[in-house]
Amino acid sequence: MPPLDHLLMLGLGYLLGSIPFGLILAKMAGKGDLRDVGSGNIGATNAARAGGKGLGAAVLLLDAIKGAVAVALAKTQVGDLAAMYAAAGALIGHLYPVWLRFRGGKGVATLFGVLVPLLPVAALVYALVWIGLLLVVRISSVSGLVAAVSAPVTAAFAGAENLVPMLLGFTLLIVWKHRENLRRLVAGKEPRIGSSREQSSETDHRGSD
Repeated sequence: MPPLDHLLMLGLGYLLGSIPFGLILAKMAGKGDLRDVGSGNIGATNAARAGGKGLGAAVLLLDAIKGAVAVALAKTQVGDLAAMYAAAGALIGHLYPVWLRFRGGKGVATLFGVLVPLLPVAALVYALVWIGLLLVVRISSVSGLVAAVSAPVTAAFAGAENLVPMLLGFTLLIVWKHRENLRRLVAGKEPRIGSSREQSSETDHRGSD
C-alpha cells in the first residue's frame, strides 16, 4: 500500500483537478450552465463557444494551472513519486469530478498543466504540437488528441521511462473522453474552429471539448 503522504497527494490532486473552472467562469460571466450550452462539455473549447475567446482562454489557463499546482506541491513537499500520484489525481479529478456526477472535461489542458512541473520537455513538445496543429487543421479534438499522444512518446525519448506507463494511461483516458469526436472525425463531420458548421454541429452532437 502506498505511504499515507502519497495517498494524501492523490487526494489533493483530485480535489484541485475536480474544480470545474469552465462551469464557474461561465456562470460568473452570465453565460449560464455550460452543460446546457453547445456541446455540453465544461472545457475551454465549449466555454469559448459560449462566451468568446477570452472566456475560453481563461478556462484553459485555469484548467492547466490546477494540474500544475497539484503536481508542483506534491513534488516540492513530498517527492517525485508523490508528484505522480498528484498528477493522476488531478487528471482523474478533471475527467470525473464527483461534484458533477463524474461528468467532467476532456483533460487536454489539465494534462498540459500536469506536465509542466512533472516533465518540462514533454510540456514544451505538448504545447508546440497542440498549438501547431490547431493553427494548421483548426480542429480542436485533433490537436488535443495528438498532443496527448506526444506526452508518453516524449517521456520515452527523454529517458523518463518511469513516467511512460502513467502518461500512456493518461493518453488512453483522453482518447476515451474524445470517443464521440473520433466518431465524427471518421464520418467527416467534426467541425473546424470558427466555421459556420461548428455551431450547427455542436447543437446536434454532445461531447466535443
